[in-house]
Amino acid sequence: MRETREDLKELQALLDASLSRASSHLRSIISAERTLTAEQLTGVLTGMCTLALSTVTAKGEPRISGVDGHFLHGKWHFGTARGAVKARHLAVRPAVSAAHMRGEDLGVFTHGTVEILNPQHGEPAADWPDLLAYFKDFYGADSFDWNNEVVYYRLHPHWMSVYASDISKLTAVSRS
Repeated sequence: MRETREDLKELQALLDASLSRASSHLRSIISAERTLTAEQLTGVLTGMCTLALSTVTAKGEPRISGVDGHFLHGKWHFGTARGAVKARHLAVRPAVSAAHMRGEDLGVFTHGTVEILNPQHGEPAADWPDLLAYFKDFYGADSFDWNNEVVYYRLHPHWMSVYASDISKLTAVSRS
């Protein structure tokens, strides 16, 4: 777990606020018995988690694709090729929705905006060196031309909800 106490506090506040603003239908599905705390969630979302990521075209049409998501410091991080259509969408329309689902056991749904962590012709995010070290360790230092081939993003959520069908089952797996 890479989260600080402040990261966990911020994530818990987001989860609580998101659920309190949810529709009655969603609250009938995601109850206190069917969700995770920030600490539990960060224990479950380790390594690479496949995300379904939705971007928006210039015509306002949604487009969905898959990305490797990494939940670090209470936020999703993901990358793509600099020339990918989703990278073009995100450059001008940074609003996204993302979903990570594990069958009927877990669903993490997030809406927010993205920040480019390693712009090709600009200053990288202050924590980019640490994140890059994590990604190189995960994928291999020679997997990409990290400066030119890939662009990485951090999703700053304004809404996030978590459905867990059996909390004890999910948290037991994360402890093993």
